[in-house]
Amino acid sequence: MESRIFDYIVVGAGSAGSVLANRLSADPKNKVLVLEAGRESHPWSRIPVGFAKLIENPAANWLYSSEPEAGTGQRRIPIPRGKLLGGSSSINGMVFVRGQSQDYDTWAQLGNRGWSYREVLPIFRDMESYQGDADDEYRGRGGPLKVTESNETGALYDALIKAAGEVGIKYTNDYNGAKQDGIGMTQATIRNGRRMSTAFCYLIPRAGDRT
Repeated sequence: MESRIFDYIVVGAGSAGSVLANRLSADPKNKVLVLEAGRESHPWSRIPVGFAKLIENPAANWLYSSEPEAGTGQRRIPIPRGKLLGGSSSINGMVFVRGQSQDYDTWAQLGNRGWSYREVLPIFRDMESYQGDADDEYRGRGGPLKVTESNETGALYDALIKAAGEVGIKYTNDYNGAKQDGIGMTQATIRNGRRMSTAFCYLIPRAGDRT
């Protein structure tokens, strides 16, 4: 059996592992081995609607579930976790939400230095390539992760937004930007009808650039 030597071994090619392998291999002197228990890809993973085919598929999902407890009526709640390159980013619903700025500031106040919203904001900007009307102070345009606005329209959407306004919930053009509360259309890690998983954006960057 052939023996090979690596500088780094990344165990798990999920969302974190894919990015870590990308960063380590950016230096051509580094030899990086990525180990993943699941398969390289699944035909349904690249097609956004395909997540419905993967959510209960043992070939792409570890099929974890919670333990029964009183709060769930003694039910087991499914906890999908991806089992292929890109991990859960290859089987999820592709809705892109950074999280509330107050959460990051609270973590920093509790002693987690470097985790305030203003400190993590440059990382969010650097990682994304956002196509949409937004304030560039908050959004990135040249990163590897492709993020797009929903292009869906219709009477149902208009009625929901109007009803929200009538009870005091204002429309938010970019909930990942300066104003995070309100109602608005979702943003997604989809570009040209294809899923933008971390594997596709970070482990196969040249393929990602073509989209």
